[in-house]
Amino acid sequence: MNDAFDRRLTPARPDVAAAHLKGRVTAERYVEGAVMEVKEGVVDLRREPRPDSRIDTQALYGERVTVYDEEEGWAWAQLARDGYVGWIAANTLWSALRSPTHRVCAPRTFVYPAASIKEPPLLALPLSAEVEIVDERENFLVTRDLGFIWRSHLSPLDQPAEDFVAVAETMIGAPYLWGGKSSIGVDCSGLVQISLAAAGEGAPRDSDLQEAQLGERIELGAPLVRGDLIFWKGHVGIMRDATTLLHANGTHMLVSSELLAQVRERNLLAGAGDITSVKRLARRQRR
Repeated sequence: MNDAFDRRLTPARPDVAAAHLKGRVTAERYVEGAVMEVKEGVVDLRREPRPDSRIDTQALYGERVTVYDEEEGWAWAQLARDGYVGWIAANTLWSALRSPTHRVCAPRTFVYPAASIKEPPLLALPLSAEVEIVDERENFLVTRDLGFIWRSHLSPLDQPAEDFVAVAETMIGAPYLWGGKSSIGVDCSGLVQISLAAAGEGAPRDSDLQEAQLGERIELGAPLVRGDLIFWKGHVGIMRDATTLLHANGTHMLVSSELLAQVRERNLLAGAGDITSVKRLARRQRR
């Protein structure tokens, strides 16, 4: 494969590549791929088709993926939302595509087999997972597959959150997990991505891609406002106000809120370098 292509975002290997890349990359065969959908709450996307391989990112319930190859129970696929490529357990996918209408707006919620919180849940869904709702029953909304979800834990897709920072704040205390994208475990760029998704805004997966593509650069040292993104090499955090940073980090091994000045000093002392950029997002509403 041409080194100019990003491995994370290019469905191409020496033996197989996506058909739309023919003429741009060299491979033994080219395939159209099959569109499928994630049927589990949170599914790991790994670098290699092995359960002990590094988690690069995760896919959430309702995400569509294009599968280009399969190997011993693993599907080599590309996520539709952010274009990430990797290996995902094939039994976590199905071909029954849904038309999502709502997004999970709580850090985590359950799908019940009936309109009762006393029933054993069928499934747990993470923040920003998408579902198709076809009916309502008392305090529940009913999915196409006859699962029941607590009404206030869902938000219509056409009613995104007004403040993505408030969404990120609901994740305070969630454990840090490299490649994670849920309240069970989340990393720095995953926190940014799922919080922006709740606000109806797409974002790349990794911090270097977010730094390159999100927002407008502002001068280091300029007054900061809520929602500004602060980048270091390999790390990103979200400003809660002019001085306080919210970030999933390996220092505390959780999503924590602390003074930006303290984080900056700690990173410098640890040899992690200084802030590389500050990016300001265009917001519908900022408070």
